[in-house]
Amino acid sequence: MAFITDREQASEVFRRLAKCGVSMAIFCTGSHWNVEAILRAADKFATLHHIKGIPVAVAMTSHYPYMQQAQRVMRCQNNIIGLKAIMDYCKLLCDGPEAPYANVCVLPHLDHADPERDRWELTEGLQYFASVMFDAQKYTLEDNISLTAKYVKEYGDRILVEGALEQLGVSGTKISHQVDDYVQRAVDFVEKTKVDFLVADLGTEQQSTNTGGIYLKKRAQELTANLGKAMLVLHGTSSLSNENIRGFSKDGVIRVNMWTRIAREAGQYAARLLNERMAAIKANDFEACEARQYIFDNIDRATDIMYNILESLNYSALAEE
Repeated sequence: MAFITDREQASEVFRRLAKCGVSMAIFCTGSHWNVEAILRAADKFATLHHIKGIPVAVAMTSHYPYMQQAQRVMRCQNNIIGLKAIMDYCKLLCDGPEAPYANVCVLPHLDHADPERDRWELTEGLQYFASVMFDAQKYTLEDNISLTAKYVKEYGDRILVEGALEQLGVSGTKISHQVDDYVQRAVDFVEKTKVDFLVADLGTEQQSTNTGGIYLKKRAQELTANLGKAMLVLHGTSSLSNENIRGFSKDGVIRVNMWTRIAREAGQYAARLLNERMAAIKANDFEACEARQYIFDNIDRATDIMYNILESLNYSALAEE
């Protein structure tokens, strides 16, 4: 269908989603096989629900210290080459006359981009993206606002920009931000930076090892009411169950970022089937030994997980257009 890197075209996709009450799925990736799983999940969902041009975001981090996804792509661990390889591969799969997933509309996203470490990605690399998360959360609030506003002024006419008010919780390093003036500070941040989306601390935990986390529904609703529009981005969705991520769009959460749980559970499934092939592997059976089957099992399980997430994010409403 399309590999969108144009700001206006991307904005039109969000208007479509908002009209239908759908929160966009931002599925991150650190491998070629997970890219195909994302597209397979979206394509399968679109086919069964009769949706034309189903939109999803395929996202990557580059030098984010907690998870350098671009570095994970190839054994040489080159961030820039890894990022280019993934995005070119994704475009090949969804955009063009021979694309196997031509009914999927991909909005590529650069996640957790640091103003210094990810300078190339945030400038020269913009040709690969429809949106970026400009991540200045490690700085003081004053510097965060200044850096983010400067970036939006310089590049906001080319790309949609997410801004992060303050540090988000990561598994093992959770920081509480339950302060009375959070909503007002968020409003001030958006007014001064002019970001398109706000990455808000809504209680979730990034890279969580379980799905028993919390979601601050009331805070999301208060933020949306005071911001005057739906523009929230949720990170740490891996800490929530599928049931707990229903209804986000009603709270003003229009972008939902997820990867850790998908990658972990798909890997566990593929490893279990690999173990079941151990006798054949020991007997030197080529198909049992070769990595393809493990990768295909991983793809299949990740596809099923993401299909269910699309259902939870109300993607079926796109069939009503």
